[in-house]
Amino acid sequence: MNGPAIAAEGLRKAFGQVTALDGLSFQVLAGSVLGLLGPNGSGKTTTVSILSTALRPDAGRATVCGRDVVADAAAVRGLIGFAGQFAAVDPNLTGRENLTLIGRLSRVDRKQARARADELLDSFGLSTAAGRLVRTYSGGMRRRLDVAAALLHRPPVLFLDEPTTGLDPESRLGLWESVRDLAHSGTTVLLTTQYLDEADALADEIVIIDSGRVADVGTPAELKSRFGSVVFDLGFAADADAEAAARVLTAGGYRPERAGAGIKVRSGSGSGAITQVLRALEGRAPDPVSVAVHEPTLDDVFLTLTQGGKAA
Repeated sequence: MNGPAIAAEGLRKAFGQVTALDGLSFQVLAGSVLGLLGPNGSGKTTTVSILSTALRPDAGRATVCGRDVVADAAAVRGLIGFAGQFAAVDPNLTGRENLTLIGRLSRVDRKQARARADELLDSFGLSTAAGRLVRTYSGGMRRRLDVAAALLHRPPVLFLDEPTTGLDPESRLGLWESVRDLAHSGTTVLLTTQYLDEADALADEIVIIDSGRVADVGTPAELKSRFGSVVFDLGFAADADAEAAARVLTAGGYRPERAGAGIKVRSGSGSGAITQVLRALEGRAPDPVSVAVHEPTLDDVFLTLTQGGKAA
């Protein structure tokens, strides 16, 4: 398709005195995975609700595959699949019965619904459990079935709202592989998640929102590179020691980030720069009791952009 698969332009939404979205704009390219990150209350759920036609924006415009989510809401609903953090399948039906029923509700021909159900059960590794009642499924199996159900009518766009919440590591990795396969097959995926490693592993591009606005956007690598090539974590014996060290480093041209008895110093010149940092402190401030060097992560980016780390 020409143009973005999803486009939000200046979205605004308020609930009474609370502003959920304050001019939010972003785009999602067709066939890509976009990670939508933000603290609790940042506007993620409101954004997905508007894009999936469950809510109307107060102002602004949004389209899915070129269709306006307000003016063409019925058409948009036919173009999207939605899977949330809680599986919406019926535990008293088998896996195959769930998918076949959803196909019929989506006005898919009975024969086609059965064939599509078998295709999806195979794709998501559920064929051997297709005849079992869903209440006997593990959490990971239910979540995969839920995503399969969202895809039964072959939507070009899929919304995944915190799909791996509560899953064990093995189930999470299994669902990650399914998401990668979907993107490779051309499905556009908008993923909201509370796990930053998940966004790092899956997203082609990330939009970080805070207080209803875009705080930053870029690929995972681009976002991390903006915060230096390495991060030095210096631990001190007491808060006062860290405060003194932070003053010395600031006077030396560094931009230390202090939290209690710890200091972070970001460097764009590699891990070797730790010697200059320690030399700047020598004789001017208490020595650190611990030193660690690591590459910046999305956690670093997220905490910096969202005012120090409200929960994701």
